[in-house]
Amino acid sequence: MASAIDTGTEDLLAELHDDGVLVAILNRPETRNAFSGAMGRALGALYERADLDDAVRVVVLTGTPPAFCAGADFSSGAEVFERSDADTFRASPVWPPAWRIRTPVIAAVNGHAIGIGFTLTLHCDIRFMALEAKYGIVQVRRGVMPDAFSHWTLPRIAGMATAADLLLTGRTFTGAEAVQLGVASRVLPAEEVLPAALEVAHDMAINTAPVSVAVTKRLLWGSFALDPAQIDRAETELHHHVMGEPDAREGVMAFLERREPRWSMTVTDDWPDTWPAPEDVL
Repeated sequence: MASAIDTGTEDLLAELHDDGVLVAILNRPETRNAFSGAMGRALGALYERADLDDAVRVVVLTGTPPAFCAGADFSSGAEVFERSDADTFRASPVWPPAWRIRTPVIAAVNGHAIGIGFTLTLHCDIRFMALEAKYGIVQVRRGVMPDAFSHWTLPRIAGMATAADLLLTGRTFTGAEAVQLGVASRVLPAEEVLPAALEVAHDMAINTAPVSVAVTKRLLWGSFALDPAQIDRAETELHHHVMGEPDAREGVMAFLERREPRWSMTVTDDWPDTWPAPEDVL
């Protein structure tokens, strides 16, 4: 069962499943889900809710078919990229981005994802993409430049060579090439993308320990700023935090007894005191 969540705008729909999977749906099908300011604000608020609400275990981000997100809304013509107020403009219009929250986020990219439609997927931890769709970070072909942290996320996800190829040429590519480039975790026919992402999300919601996943995600995204010795210290510190705790015992017993685990620890109550609190990060 799933219950609808009020996001404050029809541009973004959301529903929370009983097992803790939150599905966020970009919803402007008449424009192939072209990005809007309302969509960005609502998505950021939803990510923040996911980080702070222990009832949310995994987020799945997708789009109303047949596209994921066609990028900027060109309905205003050449004015779409007019200069914005310097005090309010931000190149990343979704805050916080998905990589900044402790809840895992899976992008179910079920159709075309262009420009910001694609750079938003780079915020996510896992990307399932449609085989037959087109993708591209095309901003240099529109007289502007890539956005939404793509100069930081893409080199970390796919390497410097791929980042230079995609960011500097602005070319489009298919789902088949996406997996070769390393930007897709898995590529499937469009109609199979969301079901596959949901299958993984539901498995994670049931079988992975909330605190274990949260500290792993936080360390993973911060790892490029750390040297091996710092990673060793962080892993050791976090192991001391989770070892000997109820979920460490439960995980072993559930495995031995061949049953689903019953996790009792929560990210809200059991976050390590020495690691940044949500209010210091979001």
